[in-house]
Amino acid sequence: MSVLVDLIVMLGMLVVVPAGLRLTGAAELDRIRRLWPLFAVPGAVALWLPRGGPATVLAGCYGLGAVLLALHAPPRLLRAVRASATHRPAEIALFTALLTPSVAATALVAERSGHTLFGFGPGILALTVPHFHFAGFAAALIAGLVCRVADGPAGRFAASSVPSGTLLVLIGYFIGDWAELAGAVVLTAGMWTVALLTWRTVRVSGRDRTTRTLFAVSSAVLVATMALALSWALGEATGLPHPTLTWMAATHGLGNALGFALCSVLAWRRLQDQPEPAPPEQSPPGRPGTGPPPADPALATSVPTDPPLTRPALTGLEDRTS
Repeated sequence: MSVLVDLIVMLGMLVVVPAGLRLTGAAELDRIRRLWPLFAVPGAVALWLPRGGPATVLAGCYGLGAVLLALHAPPRLLRAVRASATHRPAEIALFTALLTPSVAATALVAERSGHTLFGFGPGILALTVPHFHFAGFAAALIAGLVCRVADGPAGRFAASSVPSGTLLVLIGYFIGDWAELAGAVVLTAGMWTVALLTWRTVRVSGRDRTTRTLFAVSSAVLVATMALALSWALGEATGLPHPTLTWMAATHGLGNALGFALCSVLAWRRLQDQPEPAPPEQSPPGRPGTGPPPADPALATSVPTDPPLTRPALTGLEDRTS
Protein backbone atom coordinates (compact mmCIF):
# COMPACT_ATOMS: atom_id res chain seq x y z
CA MET A 1 0.00 0.00 0.00
CA SER A 2 2.88 2.37 0.74
CA VAL A 3 4.04 2.54 -2.89
CA LEU A 4 0.53 3.18 -4.19
CA VAL A 5 -0.13 5.91 -1.61
CA ASP A 6 3.19 7.60 -2.44
CA LEU A 7 2.36 7.59 -6.15
CA ILE A 8 -1.04 9.12 -5.44
CA VAL A 9 0.56 11.82 -3.28
CA MET A 10 3.09 12.60 -6.01
CA LEU A 11 0.26 13.11 -8.49
CA GLY A 12 -1.37 15.56 -6.12
CA MET A 13 1.83 17.47 -5.42
CA LEU A 14 3.24 17.70 -8.91
CA VAL A 15 0.14 17.85 -11.12
CA VAL A 16 -3.19 18.44 -9.41
CA VAL A 17 -2.23 21.36 -7.16
CA PRO A 18 -0.42 23.50 -9.77
CA ALA A 19 -2.99 22.69 -12.46
CA GLY A 20 -5.78 23.54 -10.05
CA LEU A 21 -4.20 26.85 -9.10
CA ARG A 22 -4.06 27.77 -12.76
CA LEU A 23 -7.79 27.10 -13.11
CA THR A 24 -8.64 29.72 -10.50
CA GLY A 25 -7.54 32.54 -12.78
CA ALA A 26 -6.52 34.48 -9.66
CA ALA A 27 -3.59 36.73 -10.57
CA GLU A 28 -2.29 36.75 -6.99
CA LEU A 29 -1.68 32.99 -7.21
CA ASP A 30 0.47 33.16 -10.35
CA ARG A 31 3.76 33.51 -8.49
CA ILE A 32 3.21 30.64 -6.07
CA ARG A 33 1.99 28.50 -8.97
CA ARG A 34 5.18 29.16 -10.93
CA LEU A 35 7.33 28.49 -7.88
CA TRP A 36 5.38 25.39 -6.84
CA PRO A 37 7.77 22.83 -8.44
CA LEU A 38 10.57 24.17 -6.23
CA PHE A 39 8.57 22.95 -3.22
CA ALA A 40 6.76 19.97 -4.72
CA VAL A 41 9.80 18.16 -6.16
CA PRO A 42 11.63 17.96 -2.80
CA GLY A 43 8.39 16.85 -1.20
CA ALA A 44 7.99 14.10 -3.78
CA VAL A 45 11.56 12.94 -3.24
CA ALA A 46 10.96 12.81 0.51
CA LEU A 47 8.29 10.17 -0.04
CA TRP A 48 10.84 7.65 -1.25
CA LEU A 49 13.51 8.19 1.38
CA PRO A 50 13.64 6.33 4.70
CA ARG A 51 12.13 8.20 7.61
CA GLY A 52 14.68 10.47 9.19
CA GLY A 53 16.48 13.78 8.88
CA PRO A 54 16.91 14.09 5.08
CA ALA A 55 13.32 13.07 4.39
CA THR A 56 12.06 15.49 7.04
CA VAL A 57 14.04 18.40 5.57
CA LEU A 58 12.71 17.73 2.08
CA ALA A 59 9.17 17.39 3.41
CA GLY A 60 9.73 20.69 5.18
CA CYS A 61 10.43 22.30 1.80
CA TYR A 62 7.01 21.20 0.65
CA GLY A 63 5.57 22.45 3.91
CA LEU A 64 7.06 25.89 3.22
CA GLY A 65 5.34 26.02 -0.16
CA ALA A 66 2.06 24.94 1.38
CA VAL A 67 2.34 27.68 4.03
CA LEU A 68 3.04 30.30 1.35
CA LEU A 69 -0.05 29.10 -0.47
CA ALA A 70 -2.11 29.20 2.73
CA LEU A 71 -1.13 32.86 3.22
CA HIS A 72 -3.42 33.66 0.30
CA ALA A 73 -6.38 32.13 2.14
CA PRO A 74 -7.20 34.94 4.65
CA PRO A 75 -7.74 37.57 1.92
CA ARG A 76 -9.95 35.07 0.13
CA LEU A 77 -11.96 34.57 3.32
CA LEU A 78 -12.36 38.33 3.62
CA ARG A 79 -13.67 38.43 0.06
CA ALA A 80 -16.11 35.66 0.95
CA VAL A 81 -17.41 37.66 3.90
CA ARG A 82 -17.93 40.70 1.71
CA ALA A 83 -19.44 38.73 -1.19
CA SER A 84 -23.12 38.41 -1.84
CA ALA A 85 -24.90 35.32 -0.61
CA THR A 86 -24.98 34.04 -4.18
CA HIS A 87 -21.22 34.14 -4.68
CA ARG A 88 -20.04 33.44 -1.13
CA PRO A 89 -20.04 29.60 -1.37
CA ALA A 90 -17.64 29.57 -4.31
CA GLU A 91 -15.27 31.89 -2.47
CA ILE A 92 -15.39 29.70 0.63
CA ALA A 93 -14.65 26.67 -1.52
CA LEU A 94 -11.55 28.33 -2.94
CA PHE A 95 -10.52 29.44 0.55
CA THR A 96 -10.69 25.78 1.61
CA ALA A 97 -8.65 24.68 -1.39
CA LEU A 98 -5.88 27.13 -0.50
CA LEU A 99 -5.68 25.88 3.09
CA THR A 100 -5.86 22.10 2.76
CA PRO A 101 -2.38 21.50 1.24
CA SER A 102 -0.90 22.92 4.45
CA VAL A 103 -2.79 20.28 6.46
CA ALA A 104 -1.40 17.60 4.15
CA ALA A 105 2.11 19.05 4.40
CA THR A 106 1.99 19.13 8.19
CA ALA A 107 1.08 15.47 8.25
CA LEU A 108 3.84 14.74 5.73
CA VAL A 109 6.55 16.39 7.82
CA ALA A 110 5.49 14.51 10.94
CA GLU A 111 5.22 11.20 9.08
CA ARG A 112 8.61 11.55 7.39
CA SER A 113 10.22 12.33 10.75
CA GLY A 114 8.68 9.18 12.24
CA HIS A 115 6.92 11.07 15.02
CA THR A 116 3.30 11.10 16.09
CA LEU A 117 1.15 14.19 15.59
CA PHE A 118 -1.78 14.85 17.93
CA GLY A 119 -1.63 11.19 18.89
CA PHE A 120 -1.73 9.85 15.32
CA GLY A 121 1.05 7.54 14.21
CA PRO A 122 2.92 7.55 10.90
CA GLY A 123 0.47 5.11 9.30
CA ILE A 124 -2.57 7.36 9.72
CA LEU A 125 -0.51 10.44 8.87
CA ALA A 126 0.60 8.84 5.61
CA LEU A 127 -3.06 8.48 4.59
CA THR A 128 -3.89 12.00 5.72
CA VAL A 129 -1.50 13.44 3.11
CA PRO A 130 -3.39 12.20 0.01
CA HIS A 131 -6.76 12.77 1.68
CA PHE A 132 -6.21 16.51 2.00
CA HIS A 133 -4.74 16.79 -1.48
CA PHE A 134 -7.76 15.22 -3.15
CA ALA A 135 -10.73 15.25 -0.74
CA GLY A 136 -9.46 18.64 0.41
CA PHE A 137 -7.81 20.69 -2.34
CA ALA A 138 -9.20 19.08 -5.49
CA ALA A 139 -12.73 18.55 -4.16
CA ALA A 140 -13.12 22.10 -2.87
CA LEU A 141 -11.61 23.64 -6.00
CA ILE A 142 -13.85 21.70 -8.40
CA ALA A 143 -16.92 22.38 -6.26
CA GLY A 144 -16.17 26.10 -6.47
CA LEU A 145 -15.75 25.96 -10.25
CA VAL A 146 -18.99 24.01 -10.65
CA CYS A 147 -20.79 26.56 -8.49
CA ARG A 148 -19.66 29.37 -10.81
CA VAL A 149 -21.05 27.60 -13.88
CA ALA A 150 -24.14 25.98 -12.35
CA ASP A 151 -25.13 29.11 -10.45
CA GLY A 152 -28.17 27.97 -8.50
CA PRO A 153 -29.19 26.35 -5.22
CA ALA A 154 -27.57 23.02 -6.13
CA GLY A 155 -24.29 24.66 -7.07
CA ARG A 156 -24.22 26.71 -3.90
CA PHE A 157 -25.04 23.61 -1.85
CA ALA A 158 -22.11 21.75 -3.42
CA ALA A 159 -19.68 24.61 -2.85
CA SER A 160 -20.80 24.93 0.78
CA SER A 161 -21.08 21.28 1.78
CA VAL A 162 -17.69 20.17 0.43
CA PRO A 163 -15.72 22.56 2.68
CA SER A 164 -18.09 21.83 5.57
CA GLY A 165 -17.71 18.08 5.11
CA THR A 166 -13.94 18.37 4.89
CA LEU A 167 -13.85 20.33 8.14
CA LEU A 168 -16.16 17.85 9.88
CA VAL A 169 -13.99 14.93 8.79
CA LEU A 170 -10.93 16.70 10.20
CA ILE A 171 -12.74 17.36 13.48
CA GLY A 172 -13.82 13.73 13.51
CA TYR A 173 -10.18 12.69 13.65
CA PHE A 174 -10.08 14.14 17.16
CA ILE A 175 -13.64 13.64 18.42
CA GLY A 176 -14.48 10.15 17.24
CA ASP A 177 -15.88 7.93 14.52
CA TRP A 178 -19.44 9.28 14.69
CA ALA A 179 -18.27 12.82 14.03
CA GLU A 180 -16.18 11.55 11.16
CA LEU A 181 -19.23 9.73 9.81
CA ALA A 182 -21.22 12.98 9.94
CA GLY A 183 -18.46 14.67 7.97
CA ALA A 184 -18.45 11.83 5.45
CA VAL A 185 -22.21 12.19 4.96
CA VAL A 186 -21.97 15.94 4.33
CA LEU A 187 -18.93 15.57 2.08
CA THR A 188 -20.54 12.75 0.10
CA ALA A 189 -23.73 14.77 -0.41
CA GLY A 190 -21.69 17.67 -1.70
CA MET A 191 -19.53 15.57 -4.00
CA TRP A 192 -22.50 13.68 -5.41
CA THR A 193 -24.06 17.07 -6.18
CA VAL A 194 -20.84 18.09 -7.91
CA ALA A 195 -21.01 14.88 -9.96
CA LEU A 196 -24.64 15.49 -10.91
CA LEU A 197 -24.06 19.11 -11.95
CA THR A 198 -20.93 18.17 -13.85
CA TRP A 199 -22.84 15.54 -15.78
CA ARG A 200 -25.96 17.61 -16.48
CA THR A 201 -24.55 21.11 -16.92
CA VAL A 202 -20.78 21.31 -17.26
CA ARG A 203 -20.21 18.22 -19.42
CA VAL A 204 -22.52 19.37 -22.19
CA SER A 205 -20.62 22.67 -22.52
CA GLY A 206 -17.55 20.89 -23.87
CA ARG A 207 -17.35 21.23 -27.64
CA ASP A 208 -15.16 18.18 -28.23
CA ARG A 209 -15.56 14.54 -27.34
CA THR A 210 -12.41 14.36 -25.21
CA THR A 211 -13.55 17.13 -22.86
CA ARG A 212 -17.01 15.63 -22.50
CA THR A 213 -15.53 12.19 -21.85
CA LEU A 214 -13.22 13.53 -19.13
CA PHE A 215 -16.15 15.21 -17.41
CA ALA A 216 -18.25 12.06 -17.72
CA VAL A 217 -15.51 9.88 -16.22
CA SER A 218 -14.96 12.28 -13.32
CA SER A 219 -18.69 12.30 -12.55
CA ALA A 220 -19.12 8.53 -12.69
CA VAL A 221 -15.99 7.79 -10.68
CA LEU A 222 -16.94 10.33 -8.02
CA VAL A 223 -20.24 8.58 -7.35
CA ALA A 224 -18.46 5.27 -6.76
CA THR A 225 -15.53 6.56 -4.71
CA MET A 226 -17.71 8.59 -2.36
CA ALA A 227 -19.98 5.59 -1.84
CA LEU A 228 -16.88 3.69 -0.73
CA ALA A 229 -15.89 6.52 1.62
CA LEU A 230 -19.35 6.57 3.14
CA SER A 231 -19.39 2.80 3.62
CA TRP A 232 -15.98 2.90 5.30
CA ALA A 233 -16.98 5.70 7.70
CA LEU A 234 -20.25 3.91 8.49
CA GLY A 235 -18.40 0.69 9.23
CA GLU A 236 -15.88 2.44 11.47
CA ALA A 237 -18.66 4.06 13.49
CA THR A 238 -21.03 1.11 13.76
CA GLY A 239 -18.79 -1.93 13.49
CA LEU A 240 -20.52 -3.13 10.32
CA PRO A 241 -18.33 -4.89 7.74
CA HIS A 242 -16.46 -2.38 5.59
CA PRO A 243 -13.41 -2.21 3.32
CA THR A 244 -9.93 -2.27 4.82
CA LEU A 245 -7.59 0.69 4.52
CA THR A 246 -5.54 -1.19 1.94
CA TRP A 247 -8.64 -1.80 -0.15
CA MET A 248 -9.72 1.83 0.28
CA ALA A 249 -6.34 3.07 -0.96
CA ALA A 250 -6.56 0.85 -4.04
CA THR A 251 -10.16 1.83 -4.87
CA HIS A 252 -11.30 5.06 -3.24
CA GLY A 253 -7.85 6.65 -3.21
CA LEU A 254 -6.79 5.67 -6.71
CA GLY A 255 -10.21 6.45 -8.15
CA ASN A 256 -10.32 9.91 -6.61
CA ALA A 257 -6.79 10.69 -7.77
CA LEU A 258 -7.03 9.50 -11.37
CA GLY A 259 -10.73 9.30 -12.15
CA PHE A 260 -11.93 12.41 -10.36
CA ALA A 261 -9.12 14.88 -9.67
CA LEU A 262 -6.91 14.35 -12.71
CA CYS A 263 -9.80 14.00 -15.19
CA SER A 264 -11.50 17.05 -13.69
CA VAL A 265 -8.53 19.43 -13.88
CA LEU A 266 -7.75 18.27 -17.42
CA ALA A 267 -11.37 18.74 -18.50
CA TRP A 268 -11.69 22.16 -16.89
CA ARG A 269 -8.43 23.25 -18.48
CA ARG A 270 -9.65 22.15 -21.90
CA LEU A 271 -12.94 23.92 -21.28
CA GLN A 272 -11.12 27.08 -20.27
CA ASP A 273 -8.94 26.99 -23.37
CA GLN A 274 -11.68 26.34 -25.89
CA PRO A 275 -12.16 29.28 -28.28
CA GLU A 276 -15.17 31.50 -28.19
CA PRO A 277 -17.77 30.67 -30.85
CA ALA A 278 -17.42 32.73 -34.02
CA PRO A 279 -20.14 35.36 -34.50
CA PRO A 280 -22.61 34.74 -37.32
CA GLU A 281 -21.49 36.06 -40.67
CA GLN A 282 -23.01 39.39 -41.57
CA SER A 283 -24.21 39.93 -45.15
CA PRO A 284 -23.47 43.18 -46.99
CA PRO A 285 -26.49 45.43 -47.57
CA GLY A 286 -28.51 44.45 -50.59
CA ARG A 287 -27.13 40.92 -50.74
CA PRO A 288 -28.89 37.76 -49.62
CA GLY A 289 -27.82 36.56 -46.22
CA THR A 290 -25.53 33.56 -45.85
CA GLY A 291 -26.51 32.76 -42.30
CA PRO A 292 -29.15 30.31 -41.14
CA PRO A 293 -32.75 30.91 -42.23
CA PRO A 294 -35.02 32.73 -39.79
CA ALA A 295 -36.77 30.56 -37.26
CA ASP A 296 -40.30 29.46 -37.95
CA PRO A 297 -42.59 31.48 -35.63
CA ALA A 298 -44.59 28.33 -35.08
CA LEU A 299 -41.60 26.79 -33.32
CA ALA A 300 -41.22 29.67 -30.90
CA THR A 301 -41.68 28.93 -27.22
CA SER A 302 -42.32 31.09 -24.23
CA VAL A 303 -40.29 28.82 -21.94
CA PRO A 304 -37.03 30.59 -21.01
CA THR A 305 -33.81 28.68 -21.54
CA ASP A 306 -30.39 29.03 -19.96
CA PRO A 307 -27.70 30.76 -22.04
CA PRO A 308 -25.24 28.39 -23.67
CA LEU A 309 -22.14 27.59 -21.65
CA THR A 310 -19.55 28.70 -24.14
CA ARG A 311 -16.66 29.48 -21.82
CA PRO A 312 -17.08 29.50 -18.05
CA ALA A 313 -16.02 32.61 -16.26
CA LEU A 314 -13.10 30.84 -14.65
CA THR A 315 -10.64 33.66 -15.12
CA GLY A 316 -11.59 35.72 -12.12
CA LEU A 317 -13.52 33.77 -9.57
CA GLU A 318 -13.19 36.89 -7.54
CA ASP A 319 -14.55 39.34 -10.09
CA ARG A 320 -18.21 38.58 -9.39
CA THR A 321 -17.75 39.37 -5.73
CA SER A 322 -16.47 42.90 -6.19
